[in-house]
Amino acid sequence: MKYLLCAFLLYASFLVPSSSLSAEPTNYTYNYDFWQENVSSPDAYYVNAYIMGTALGVGNFRDPQGLFVRDNRIYICDSGNNRILLLAYENGEHRLVSAVSSVLIDGEQSPFNYPMDIFESRNGFLYIADTNNHRILKLDRNWNYVASVLKPEDESIEEHAEFLPLKLVVDFADRLFVQARNINKGLLEFDSRGTFSGYMGANKVKVNIIDYVWKLLATQAQKERMELFIPTEYSNLCLDRDGFVYVTNANEQTDPIRRLNAMGQDILIRNGYEDPVGDLAYGNAGGVLGPSKFVDVAAMDNDSYACLDRVRGRIFVYDFQGNLLYAFGGLGNREGCFLQPTALAQMGRSLYVIDSRAAALTRFDMTGYGEKVNKALDEYQAGRYESSAAVWEEVLKMNGNYDLAYIGIGRAALRQGEYQKAMKYYKLKHFREGYGKAYQLYRKQFMEENLWKMLLALAVVLLAPPLVKTAVKIGREVREE
Repeated sequence: MKYLLCAFLLYASFLVPSSSLSAEPTNYTYNYDFWQENVSSPDAYYVNAYIMGTALGVGNFRDPQGLFVRDNRIYICDSGNNRILLLAYENGEHRLVSAVSSVLIDGEQSPFNYPMDIFESRNGFLYIADTNNHRILKLDRNWNYVASVLKPEDESIEEHAEFLPLKLVVDFADRLFVQARNINKGLLEFDSRGTFSGYMGANKVKVNIIDYVWKLLATQAQKERMELFIPTEYSNLCLDRDGFVYVTNANEQTDPIRRLNAMGQDILIRNGYEDPVGDLAYGNAGGVLGPSKFVDVAAMDNDSYACLDRVRGRIFVYDFQGNLLYAFGGLGNREGCFLQPTALAQMGRSLYVIDSRAAALTRFDMTGYGEKVNKALDEYQAGRYESSAAVWEEVLKMNGNYDLAYIGIGRAALRQGEYQKAMKYYKLKHFREGYGKAYQLYRKQFMEENLWKMLLALAVVLLAPPLVKTAVKIGREVREE
């Protein structure tokens, strides 16, 4: 009878759907701990839609390079087909609004030639990097021609160099910032009239001292074969809600991600275990070599930002302090992975990724786990520290290995003046910087609360011996009388 019961239970287990036993993850999601070890994580995003040109009725995409989202509007630069597509996301569906391949200028149709990027400004104007036409087009919201921005007449740009605009953004003052091919002096800046006004935010070069000394001693022929110490070009850029410009680098000589103010200074906060550089540990399997190389960035409304890695097809999301929230994606043909990702954009908390080789657009929406993580960040930024800590506690129930949840609870406790609690949570995850700050404040608080006790104890120690001595002397004198 016992064996029959076991056999029945085994048979019944095959009849139960696997989804009822455990939820299958949609993507491989992970994080890094203090020891820089890869730690699996619940999915923060799942694939909501996978969009191809054929489904939109416009034929296959061909080498799409650019992507921009404003409100519910999605612009795709279908570069290989020399056109730009406008989609609208409504009621959970994507529909085609328009497909534009040329613009009317002076009564003649002027076709696009490999457009690589598009930006819709706050006042509704469209700016298009029409790369192989060596121009930037400014159009109104109905795709009517307004103006062109051509190669600047400036001595800093070689006379015979081609003007090849690749990526662009327009800030709140209608200043145009352009990343152009073969320009390594920073972003080209144009004023609201399209007049070139200079460069902004040139990359800083990291020089290896050994290479520098060797270059001083090398012959002219050896110097010519060595790598030059020159700034590198940016790979992409985006504008955040405060008007700062995020830029990415796909070169190991400088920081992979920077946040530039109006003066071109990098103001990105880097308070995490490690700087935001993508993968901390990686192998060379399958011919995929080297560290992460960011080719695009998307700035979220809560000051988090997502970076797209071209090397391994992953998306790394960081909070406003530079802590890695989660990483997901990969290379391959399975859902949530890419063949050659080229552009990234955000719509609220959803993310869009364009894949040039797969010729498809993927929309990622947040899971309940991702929502909890971001709610904890939102509560903290709003000054509701107790509520933030409570949400982080819920995150820990979903992922007990999540270092940032411990740090988040410690951060909230620190803001509430609970320094011992903050020290406890910081210590659990070896967050030395936070622990040091909490300890310093705890020591100050302890001194302020107990200074009178210490002064009283000191006074007793100092005054007790002479008082006792005086009392003994007086007592002896009284007895002698």
